[in-house]
Amino acid sequence: MQSQIQSRQAFIGILMVLIASVAFSSKAIMVKLAYVYPVNASTLITLRMLFSIPFFMGLILWVNYKNRSVKINFADIRKLILIGVVTGYGSMWLNFAGLTYVTAGLERVILFLYPTIVVLLNTALHQHKITKYEIVALLLSYAGVFLVVSHDLSMPTAAASHTLLGVGLVLGSAVTYAIYLVLSGEIIPRLGASLFTAYTMIVISIASAVHFLLTENVSMAMHLPAQVYGLSFMIALIATVLPSMLLNMGIHRLGSNKVSLLSSIGPVSTIFLAWVFLGEPVTLLQTVGTALVLLGVLTISLSKR
Repeated sequence: MQSQIQSRQAFIGILMVLIASVAFSSKAIMVKLAYVYPVNASTLITLRMLFSIPFFMGLILWVNYKNRSVKINFADIRKLILIGVVTGYGSMWLNFAGLTYVTAGLERVILFLYPTIVVLLNTALHQHKITKYEIVALLLSYAGVFLVVSHDLSMPTAAASHTLLGVGLVLGSAVTYAIYLVLSGEIIPRLGASLFTAYTMIVISIASAVHFLLTENVSMAMHLPAQVYGLSFMIALIATVLPSMLLNMGIHRLGSNKVSLLSSIGPVSTIFLAWVFLGEPVTLLQTVGTALVLLGVLTISLSKR
């Protein structure tokens, strides 16, 4: 009986992580669809966070109700502001800006490099010794990205300067997200994953609002096409709130190692969704490059077990 319950919990956890990974991947598709209309990265992020914040406020109230022993102090607030503004919002803005110039498939493949960047950061900051498996993983991953970038540069409609700019922006997003993960490892054990996620999302929302008010025309944002508001709401619900909660629940049931392996479906699902909804071609070179990145990231994930 106990084994049946455990099996059922594991199956539910796997389903949650797979849905979360595909939902996260859909963000790039919806952002690209939104860019058909007159909207920029800053405005789109602000709309996304405005639609998201009520859900995360509710999550804070629910977690505090369930566990009153968790108390946030001033040191936590300083860390949350640093993590949310610099690495959280910074990563998000770089990602949205990069999607202006690169395909959804390329964006997801580059973003998926973040585990390899975490390894490099730990090596630099904590004198972590790189193993032979990690060296192989790094070589595979970056060779794969080189192939996928080469594929996009070879497309007849591609402007090399724009593609390379987009690659740089998305790579910057992956680096800042890796820093976000390294820094969050110091505070998540105290606050818990759900509360940490909710608080950082609120900080990101405030940061995005401030950036928007300082740089954009507020009145124009109130007269955008209805499709932009609809897509922003879908990005908030389907690609932000839903996967964040499902991923946390999946980690609780399966553990972070198994979740990291299951999350590798992300780049594959993005390429498939981009083919269906955006008409982005799927070629042999792109497939091989993506496979190399997946293999490299999986090698790093397995070496941590």
